[in-house]
Amino acid sequence: MVVALDWSFYGMVTFDWLFYVTVISDWCGIMRPGMNAIMGPTGSGKTSLLDVIAGRKDPAGLKFGQVLIDGKMVDSDLRLISAYVVQDDILMGTLSVRENLLFSVNLRLDPRHYSAADKQQRVDSIIDDLGLQDCAHTKVSRTHLQRSGLVSLLSRSGKTIVFSIHQPRYSIFSRFDHLTLMHRGELVYAGAAGKALSYFTDLGYHCEPFNNPSDFFLDVTNGEAQSTLDITSFNYDDKENCDNSNLLAVSYRQSTQYQRVVEELDHLTHGLEGGVGGQGQKADYVTSFWYQMRIVGGRMVVNSLRNPQTSYAQLALNIFFALLVGLIYYQIPLTLPEALQNRMGAFFFLIINMVFGNLSAVELFINERALFIHENSSGYYRTSVYFLSKIFTDLIPNRIVPILIFSAIAYYMMGLKPAFTAFLLFTLTMSLVSLAGVSLAFLVSASVSSFAMANVLIALPFVFMMVFGGFLVNLNSMLSWLSWLKWISIFRYGLEAVTINEFKGQIFYSNTTILPGEVYLETQGIDYSTWGFWQNHVALAGIITVCMVLAYIQLRRINRWK
Repeated sequence: MVVALDWSFYGMVTFDWLFYVTVISDWCGIMRPGMNAIMGPTGSGKTSLLDVIAGRKDPAGLKFGQVLIDGKMVDSDLRLISAYVVQDDILMGTLSVRENLLFSVNLRLDPRHYSAADKQQRVDSIIDDLGLQDCAHTKVSRTHLQRSGLVSLLSRSGKTIVFSIHQPRYSIFSRFDHLTLMHRGELVYAGAAGKALSYFTDLGYHCEPFNNPSDFFLDVTNGEAQSTLDITSFNYDDKENCDNSNLLAVSYRQSTQYQRVVEELDHLTHGLEGGVGGQGQKADYVTSFWYQMRIVGGRMVVNSLRNPQTSYAQLALNIFFALLVGLIYYQIPLTLPEALQNRMGAFFFLIINMVFGNLSAVELFINERALFIHENSSGYYRTSVYFLSKIFTDLIPNRIVPILIFSAIAYYMMGLKPAFTAFLLFTLTMSLVSLAGVSLAFLVSASVSSFAMANVLIALPFVFMMVFGGFLVNLNSMLSWLSWLKWISIFRYGLEAVTINEFKGQIFYSNTTILPGEVYLETQGIDYSTWGFWQNHVALAGIITVCMVLAYIQLRRINRWK
């Protein structure tokens, strides 16, 4: 088990086997159990090499290369038997240290082979190793994991730990077993860390007394340290096109140490086919779909309970607007003309609130985008599990419950049709209108990574839908080449449904006139038959389904490669 450390790491990958790497750009080497450091200045290719080893580089960008474990080519199953720790914390901040560790253990250990007690024991062991007993129940956002000794302890237990680091102090450098030194995408040294100084000494570079070896190596690769030997006397094929760093890379490739590595790699890769091995293939998961739903969904519920601001704000907003519309249109009479004007105005106000009142849904997949990419790429859970867990834990407390309360307050304050079935149909219509708006927001949230872009993309369709909803513009008088827009308007279907529900069977009157509700519906070109009413709900359900499916597809299309 590996936990995140707060070193100057760009990343770390660990696993329990000996592994080999061969890349066509002369990145080749063997990393054995122990601490394998990849060093070099910024932009030298440390993180790229680490990502290639960990299988996190886009296969489309890899022309040739092989990654092997114990002589066998690996595939994307590597993410299920290894851990990749990034520099920045990517954890659920509302969970404690113990809860975050238990979440990882539950999804990465097969429940058929490990009982709940075994998992708890594993978590306890990790907490003890890290010395986090005093803050085990503290939220991660308040905790800093600074335990360099743990990495050394893991390496001494037979694990292969590969990590990239920029310029460590000597107390950290002294723990390294193997050193890979890079510059401008090329290897300038790969071998035992303890022999690196003597290697560069043989090339004419001398480390001053009390100088940190890691500082010395960077000075050499950056050209700030000069060799006492005449580098032009070395047997290079193209001296004119080689600068100091290139000469170092060529020197390493012509060294006996490099030749021994190449010979061993040739022996190990004999009989294997060329090309980029094993990248991007589908991997099976340790746990089942339903088990993942229970664990991931449970975490979502806990996160919502410990961070209830959105739920409270959504509920308060709906109650406020319900009271507002109820007071403005309080007990609408059946007398003309206010009976018609006030009802249609109230319905338009209600539909606007149901659609625009759920703009907070655009943050659903943006807030945890980095967390999702990290955990999904590491093989924690399926994309479908995350999608369904997020949807259900957001819809129930933030959308469904507030809508029910909103409908109950607004409906009876406005004095609409008293039949209870009419109220139920009104609530159903409000729910479908709200969910249609939410599903479109989910689609936008899954498609972009910034709130600014999400707000722009969600506002445009909502405005067009409102214009072609049938209240601001008579749909029958629109130009033919624009009329198709009414078929994708959430406002139109919502307005027609609540209007039919309220007006059908009602009698409106003045001193000299009696107006059946059906007559008004006919003048508006609204089909108030049974199918005419329910077709609006079918259309809203269709919009919800299409947007949800597209949102899931977009979530699957998120680039997980580096």
